Amino acid sequence: MRKVFRLMQNRDRGYALLCLFLVAGQIWFDLTMPDFMSDITKLIVMPDSPMREIFIAGAKMLGCALGSAALTVIVGFFAARLASNFSFTIREKVFQRVTDFGAEEMKRFSTASLITRTTNDITQIQMLVAMGLQVMIKAPIMAVWAVLKIVGKSWELSLITAAAVVLILAVILLIIRLVMPKFRIIQRQIDDVNRVTRENLTGLRIVRAFNAEDYQEHKFEEANQNLMSTQLYTSRHMAVMMPVISMVMSGLSLAIYWVGAYLINGIPLTDPAFAMQRVSFFSEIVVFSSYAVYVVMSFMMMVMIFMMLPRAQVSAQRIAEVLDTVPHVKEGKGAVPGEKGSISFEHVSFRYQDASEDTLTDISFEAKQGETVAFIGATGSGKSTLVSLAARLYDATQGRILLDGQDIRDYTFDELYDRIGYVAQKATLFSGTVKENLTFGDRGDKMEEKDWHNALQIAQAEDFVADLPEQENAKLSQGATNLSGGQKQRLTIARAIARKPEILIFDDSFSALDYRTDAMLRKRLATDLAGTTCLIVAQRIGTVKNADRIVVLEEGRIVGMGRHEELVKNCDVYREIALSQLSASELEVK
Repeated sequence: MRKVFRLMQNRDRGYALLCLFLVAGQIWFDLTMPDFMSDITKLIVMPDSPMREIFIAGAKMLGCALGSAALTVIVGFFAARLASNFSFTIREKVFQRVTDFGAEEMKRFSTASLITRTTNDITQIQMLVAMGLQVMIKAPIMAVWAVLKIVGKSWELSLITAAAVVLILAVILLIIRLVMPKFRIIQRQIDDVNRVTRENLTGLRIVRAFNAEDYQEHKFEEANQNLMSTQLYTSRHMAVMMPVISMVMSGLSLAIYWVGAYLINGIPLTDPAFAMQRVSFFSEIVVFSSYAVYVVMSFMMMVMIFMMLPRAQVSAQRIAEVLDTVPHVKEGKGAVPGEKGSISFEHVSFRYQDASEDTLTDISFEAKQGETVAFIGATGSGKSTLVSLAARLYDATQGRILLDGQDIRDYTFDELYDRIGYVAQKATLFSGTVKENLTFGDRGDKMEEKDWHNALQIAQAEDFVADLPEQENAKLSQGATNLSGGQKQRLTIARAIARKPEILIFDDSFSALDYRTDAMLRKRLATDLAGTTCLIVAQRIGTVKNADRIVVLEEGRIVGMGRHEELVKNCDVYREIALSQLSASELEVK
């Protein structure tokens, strides 16, 4: 938790300090009222007491109550403002750190968990800060101040108060010990509920197509039931606190008056001075009872914090895990490229974290400016992993990758991604207009209309965009669910082309296109982007056959490299893939 609270800005620390002084003033008003109550008690009991003095004491007591109420409102205002500012800071830091995460870190933290940490966990911290400034500061100060007020009044009554405090502390510690482990489980179970809900919403069409509503409902019910059971466990135990403390408070008041009555009864009435002593001692008992209640109230306020603190502590640990995670892919200090549009792999091997063997082994090839290098192979052969290394989503375990003659790890992220246009295997578009998606990124403001319009033409997306109700200003829903798979894929291709990168990477990005659109798109790439280097992952022979170089992968190793005609004759793996899609006559195999 300390790690998270270090993120508090100086301005917020100023608000916290101001709240401290305001709370101290509020406590002074609260603890001054019993003194006026004592004066009123003496004046009422004493014969011939002037009403004017009683009214004056009552007015002072009312003034203290109003002052305490006013300060309570002011503290609540500043506490809410500080808590909102603090949660804003944490949310911003977490979002920035997650934005820096690479593919490796995203596998470590699931998407559902990161959403929970950015929302629910930060809300727990915000609630703790808002309540803590009003209660956590007030409770210990009030407890100590009230104890100092009653010290030396009566050892019998002080002993009763101390026994009540010890009993309350024992109950609190016992319950906290029982529920603390459950709070960690609750946050993980919230992750599970988010995961199941997210899976169901994103795959709603598939769920309906397979009549799997009952199956999904069962999954959600199981996750929801587990969360409910754990929350009920913690709530039942926490629910014991308030009744116990209320009972202790009532018992304390009863014990104080009972023992006080016994002590008063022990004072003889043989002398008028003793009678006055009885009156004085009775007023002290009234004041002592008020201060004792304040002591117990302080612990009641602490209980409110203790009910929130364990869960907030777990949330703080989960947030700190995200903030402490250092991305594996680190930004370089900058490179001075000696070429343009070239990329080469030099004996590159790669192994995923915690994997038992390499996914890629000893990969070496070169793509010069303007060349098209295609990668083909069976599912799981490492094609997508290879181009992910070229886009530096991961770093190579061994060997090195040179971009424009410089190690790819030497580039800053801005330098690197200004040179690369990446089209992922899954077409990802953002809510907004078509134009906003095409001009997405740091180059969007500088992009001219002809740039993205030309990109639409090359990607074969111009016709369907022109048919949309508002054309390039047409709104896309979240995930672009109002477009077909092929339309989304063409827009993501156009988005990459519009950036005018030196190197275009297509990670199986033509799979949703029909053969005619695929052929037309590749033709426009060859003519309009002749100087752009292209790395293409594909499954279709027709997509790769015209490439300058085809790299054939099997189980993470290169088993063939060359042009289509060469590989048909010399590479059994490529020949087998080709024959599965084309006839022998089409391949002109003799």
